[in-house]
Amino acid sequence: MVLLPLQQGSNAERSRHRNRQAVLGQVHNAGAIGRAEIARALSLTTQTVSNIIAELSQDGMLLEKGRLSVGRGQPAIQYALNPEGGYALGIEVRPDAVFGALLDLVGRPVTTERVTLPQTDPEIVLGHIADIYARALKAAPMARGRMLGAGVVMPGPFGLTGIAGMGSDLIGWQEVDAEALFAEAIEMPVVLSNDANAAAMAERINGAAQDMTSYAYLYFGAGLGLGLVHGGQLVRGAYGNAGEIGHIPIPGAHGKLEDAVSRLSVQRHMHAAGKDIRDINALDAFFDRRDPDLMAWLDTASDALGQAVSIVENLFDPQAVILGGAMPDAVLDHFVTHTTLPSLSVSNRPNAPHPRLIRGASGRMTATLGAAALILNRALSLPVSHAH
Repeated sequence: MVLLPLQQGSNAERSRHRNRQAVLGQVHNAGAIGRAEIARALSLTTQTVSNIIAELSQDGMLLEKGRLSVGRGQPAIQYALNPEGGYALGIEVRPDAVFGALLDLVGRPVTTERVTLPQTDPEIVLGHIADIYARALKAAPMARGRMLGAGVVMPGPFGLTGIAGMGSDLIGWQEVDAEALFAEAIEMPVVLSNDANAAAMAERINGAAQDMTSYAYLYFGAGLGLGLVHGGQLVRGAYGNAGEIGHIPIPGAHGKLEDAVSRLSVQRHMHAAGKDIRDINALDAFFDRRDPDLMAWLDTASDALGQAVSIVENLFDPQAVILGGAMPDAVLDHFVTHTTLPSLSVSNRPNAPHPRLIRGASGRMTATLGAAALILNRALSLPVSHAH
């Protein structure tokens, strides 16, 4: 079953589709919930919710999970998502590799794969993606016919912009309709996003932001990206390039932000000291022994990160700023505990329900899993107060 975009169909069909999404969202958020609770939360009649649940159960998206006794009367049937009720494909394209992941409806990885990429020409990349999808379906045949869509993430910016060709984007893709090419290659609706946005949405589906609706996610890819979520939905910008925070100039000798705090930044710094960091594991090993050159970089990077957090907080007033991406957990934890957060910030408030800076998911598959999470989030949630 493939979910249709919200804008298609008649008003009645859109309303029905949105109500299905809203019910799925309530079930996802609660884990297990009864019809009456859903009806109260969405201001729908119990009969309407019953009809929707019957449809979703018939489609295989919901399961009965026993009964719950509340007061007098017959115990209420509880409903939960069926993990095998829907699947989302996540694809991440990097300059040197393509990553793929198939997630079930509750966000659990079913298959994951990495393919080395010798060239980034669209024909080569698209061929690898079609093969990854075919292998995923072969490994998980129950997903066939239950695909909700595919999320594809690439380094930004998208299109020809004043910051293209700065070293962290994917050369050769600025002048093609990437979304259309991906959709044709795998014959499935595709959502195209940058890696920071995808990783931000993964935190909402199955991470540190499950109880948040408006937050910011600073993503360590090759550079530094920013994913913004407001009202449960991504803030994309006019051309999909919102959040290119790494290119913001900062005071001092570093020029732009990602020159001071990013994976490329630490690799350049360590290389100048005669030390090579080829991957996350190598960086983790340097941190474990408290390498003095790495610790010096972390001091400078933490100062720059504090300035970035100040910008994000005062512009967007998030519930929290989450750090994640292709950095070791220990390094992210160091940033969380050693970054001086500015007192002149709208987020510096007493009794805040969340810390201002939080460590989120990490690892090389973060954005890949996030790509699939973009599809799951579309299926399982609506903007705040949009159920009918």
